[in-house]
Amino acid sequence: MSRSDQKSGTRGTNLMQALSERTATVVHLTHNDLDAVGSDAIHRRKYGDVFTVWSSVGKFLANFDAVAGSPGRGDLLSISDIGYQPGVEQRLAKARSNGWRIEWRDHHRWKDEEVRAVEKKTSLLRIDTGTCATGIVARDLAGDDAVATEIARVVCDYDLWKHQDPRSKVLGQVVMRKGCREYVRDNLVRGIIVDEKVEDEYAGIVREMDRDIKKSLRHTTIIEGERYRIAFTPLYGYPSETAHTIRDELDTDIEVVVSSNGRISIRSVPPISHLIAREFSGGGHPHAAGGSFPFNLLDRILFWLIKRNRHYRRLAGVAESIAR
Repeated sequence: MSRSDQKSGTRGTNLMQALSERTATVVHLTHNDLDAVGSDAIHRRKYGDVFTVWSSVGKFLANFDAVAGSPGRGDLLSISDIGYQPGVEQRLAKARSNGWRIEWRDHHRWKDEEVRAVEKKTSLLRIDTGTCATGIVARDLAGDDAVATEIARVVCDYDLWKHQDPRSKVLGQVVMRKGCREYVRDNLVRGIIVDEKVEDEYAGIVREMDRDIKKSLRHTTIIEGERYRIAFTPLYGYPSETAHTIRDELDTDIEVVVSSNGRISIRSVPPISHLIAREFSGGGHPHAAGGSFPFNLLDRILFWLIKRNRHYRRLAGVAESIAR
């Protein structure tokens, strides 16, 4: 990781210090998956030197606080691949008052009132649910760049679950390995999609993934409702692939992959994942979203012991109640 990359776990004071010492005139605040990596690569092809802040969704507001509280000096703050969160308006206002120019590009679903609130405080707000964030960035920043167009095509293939280009699955997995995110990003900047190192990393991932998915399958709980057959399973690794395998093998409509800390990843055949997630402090896309179960100590203990908890029934009830 270079000095121009800041991980999502960076403490606020350290991030603010790094921002104050930056030489780049573009700060890119983005997510931490392949879509974010593609977006960052295109930013770097367009602007050259970019100060990147990788952020989980849960730490977005804290990271935004650090950026907003730093001197903007008329520089560009570009936000991508992260949707609206309550309270972001105050941070946008603070960032503008500190001299930042703000552009925001996202492909998650926003409410009309959220769009109106953010538009007032940014130079540009681009929301397009029909493509991935990298696709929006490529169109806006590098419309005549053939490499950027190819990056967007590969990234969207993975992010939108098209699965037509086998390279996209490779990249989608490898970027989540420690130390690989920046390596893949720098390759993309140079126009390299997959190389020998990436292929070797992926081969190791496939071995781990097969082991972890089999373990999740052994502990899967099925709740059969009037409308949906819902699977709940503990996460041992690779949530998207785990959900996909469960759907294939157990013929489910909705798959909920649960982490030990209560974080959940939701996949659904009906376009309601984002609506379910909103009831659990999250959001996302109609067929793929995330949120959290409010685990207390007893929840954690029971989940560790028996791989299930009281929140399963609640989520199943929410799914059954959603009008379509």
